[in-house]
Amino acid sequence: MTKTAERRPVRATAAHPVQAPPPAGAPGRRRLAEQARAYAFLLGGLVCFALFSWYPAIRAVVIAFQKYTPGQAPEWVGTANFTRVLHDPEFGAAWRNTLTFTLLALLIGFAVPFALALVLNELRHARAFFRVVVYLPVMIPPVVSALLWKWFYDPGAGLANEALRALHLPTSNWTNGADTALVSLVLVATWATMGGTVLIYLAALQSIPGELYEAAELDGANLLQRIRHVTVPQTRFVILMLMLLQIIATMQVFTEPFVITGGGPENATVTVLYLIYKYAFLYNDFGGACALSVMLLVLLGLFSAGYLRLTRSGSGEEDA
Repeated sequence: MTKTAERRPVRATAAHPVQAPPPAGAPGRRRLAEQARAYAFLLGGLVCFALFSWYPAIRAVVIAFQKYTPGQAPEWVGTANFTRVLHDPEFGAAWRNTLTFTLLALLIGFAVPFALALVLNELRHARAFFRVVVYLPVMIPPVVSALLWKWFYDPGAGLANEALRALHLPTSNWTNGADTALVSLVLVATWATMGGTVLIYLAALQSIPGELYEAAELDGANLLQRIRHVTVPQTRFVILMLMLLQIIATMQVFTEPFVITGGGPENATVTVLYLIYKYAFLYNDFGGACALSVMLLVLLGLFSAGYLRLTRSGSGEEDA
């Protein structure tokens, strides 16, 4: 009968040293240290947001109810700033121009980037070159871009009218005409900002499985039917989010009216943000400027909440 081998304590050698067990609580302390480092990295971003975003927003809400002049003690005036702004003759024109600009930007600036992304997605050669060409306007500073378009729209020696004359077509007043100024600014904004939107659409299009298009072709779907029944449903989330971001951005248009038209002609391009600038830096009325800013903030907040609720409810119904 064999005897069971006795267990002998393992002795440490130079080749195989015995490792001591980790002290109790070491994993918890290590996890706590990692979390502390993560929060330390986040602290810088939180401080920047607090100083340059949250504090100015809260301060603007407070000043909206004050008579505020830099260097002097503020005086509480209640809703007097809102009442004065509402009775300003430029108030209605600014909101009308802003809403019209937003609508035109959706009709032009929303459809063009999507169509351009569809074209770029079908290219088989020189894709990188055309992506760079499309994105180049985004890299130009907004003020420089606006100045270039201001020269382009010049009714005398501007390139736009020179091209029309070369084609024996009637010229236009462009930004000097009350009927054409706002549309001209929409074209400027679309050209200057569509590069990033095109690349986002292009990334969404390239994520669509090719089998869906092959199945649609086998079912006899033409190009428009494939776009309607395959492309649009597969990129629906991206389309809805970009639409929301574009509406918020176009409601805050400022650079183009400020640089190109100065709000003219006949207040045809005065926008809400441009009117805020006039209140603050031309009229020295910071209370009125902040009151108008609060109105814009509340409107965009309500619109964003309603838009997100509708899109979520719509997607929920489809999933059900």
